[in-house]
Amino acid sequence: MKMEKEHKACGEKTSDHLYKIGMFAQMNHITIKTLHFYEEQGLLAPAYVDEENGYRYYTMSQMAVLHRITALKQAGFTIEDIKRISSSSDTTSFLNRKKAELLSKIADLTRQIAAIDGYLAEGEDALKAPVLIKTIPAVVAATMQDRIESYDALFDMMPKMGAQMEALGCECAIPEYCFTNYLEPGYKEEQILIETCEAVTEKKEDTESLKFKEFPEIQAACIYHKGSYSNFPHTYEVILKYIEESGYEICGAIREKYIDGVWNKETEDEWLSEIQIPVMKREE
Repeated sequence: MKMEKEHKACGEKTSDHLYKIGMFAQMNHITIKTLHFYEEQGLLAPAYVDEENGYRYYTMSQMAVLHRITALKQAGFTIEDIKRISSSSDTTSFLNRKKAELLSKIADLTRQIAAIDGYLAEGEDALKAPVLIKTIPAVVAATMQDRIESYDALFDMMPKMGAQMEALGCECAIPEYCFTNYLEPGYKEEQILIETCEAVTEKKEDTESLKFKEFPEIQAACIYHKGSYSNFPHTYEVILKYIEESGYEICGAIREKYIDGVWNKETEDEWLSEIQIPVMKREE
């Protein structure tokens, strides 16, 4: 059967066909407001603006630019990032930096998940004494070093130190900060080398046994301990596990800060201490 009419071939398409902003937005599944924003940011200007009515027109070839912007946004790049990429001749370096930034965020999220898993493993009481990384301010302190037979000797050492401070006219800092530094690595049951410290408002002249020191600001993993000092080993186990699993390493003497104790509480159950361990990020 012979066709009555012949089909005419489609005319050759041109790349400079102009589409109104509404049509261009619809074609790319975005809003007109988004196109205006990209124009304001210098990312995608209209191919043509009618001077009489302000209508904006785009070409088909500009879809490639728009798709690039959308793809970069989906990859987590900010508008400022995309502007820098668009104006840079070395996009590879920029992409590598962004990749490193994202990997760092993933590592942080992984550590957060590990911390939550740790709390879940510890049970209902885990969040009563969570580990926190915080900054301990610089402090001037009166100090006294000694090698004690056992931890019970701390109860004798502290009053002796307090008496010497009083004789020198020392004024304790506010807020109060009394802590003990353990100067040798590892846990010992006896013959423990310690340095007891009390924050003061100013240095005094050193004596044979009482010295004044400036302690710099530190970053420390910290955990509160409620109750008798004899139960410290469990609390140490919790904080040391956190340091290991969270990508930190110990970088200074461990401190025990005494908040409430035999001097102001009637029972051991009311004693409150804080373990402070100086830490730094472990090199990956």
